[in-house]
Amino acid sequence: MNRVAVITGGAGGMGQATAQIVGADHTVVLADVRADRLDAAAAALGDLGIKLTAVNCDVTDRQAVTQLFETASGLGTVASVIHTAGVSPSMGDAEYVMRTNALGTLHVNEVFYQAAGEGSAIVNVASMAAHMLPTEMIPTATFPSALTDADAFLADMLAACEIAPEEARSGIAYALSKSFVRWYSTAQAERFNGRGLRIVSVSPGSIDTEMGRLEEQAGAGAMVADAAVPRWGRPEEMAALLAFCASDKAGYLTGTDILNDGGVIASMAERARKAAEKG
Repeated sequence: MNRVAVITGGAGGMGQATAQIVGADHTVVLADVRADRLDAAAAALGDLGIKLTAVNCDVTDRQAVTQLFETASGLGTVASVIHTAGVSPSMGDAEYVMRTNALGTLHVNEVFYQAAGEGSAIVNVASMAAHMLPTEMIPTATFPSALTDADAFLADMLAACEIAPEEARSGIAYALSKSFVRWYSTAQAERFNGRGLRIVSVSPGSIDTEMGRLEEQAGAGAMVADAAVPRWGRPEEMAALLAFCASDKAGYLTGTDILNDGGVIASMAERARKAAEKG
């Protein structure tokens, strides 16, 4: 039976690059909310010989996500999900960012949990932003409520963004939503393992994609020059890691986040330490 890999955000740079790798030995279900871009991505991948089915899907719509998995299951055994769908702070207000990144991740993962068979894996894309906020700013105690009352969870998360001025709240929402993705991918590992499933998150740094470049003038671009590897990451580099995490070769990998940021966080921490020493 066909092994199926689902890629959300499939019209994006990382999604397409990942499809090129996993498409070598999987049937790919390429999902994206942007129908025109999805069609263009599917055509480009088809020209490369990738066998795929394109599904227009809004991850903030739980029913649409359920239908996505029904489509995938109808094509074979769902072996993996690589959840790259998400938005940056420059793409909308705090609620839009939080709903897409946090609730979208919740929907995709919870439907995967119900629908996938033993041995399947899901890889969520978090962000180096999830490693940058002070611990006291992250409303971790609120996170578990996402599993029982998504509306209350969303309201509490947006309230947590109110510590910042209005113009900065989408940025805070991004960091908090990706902190939730990171938390969920560790906190739910034991539950997922009870069904024979693996769950991992990957936290990219500044990646040279259309969405990544939107933040070039918003702070992330400056961090590139300060990284241990002072350049933008390539989509192909992220795709190789995402595909590995989803593969059977990573069968012992679960319940963790992998920071792949060119050393930005490490460099920031070391510079802060040296500055404190000079104090």
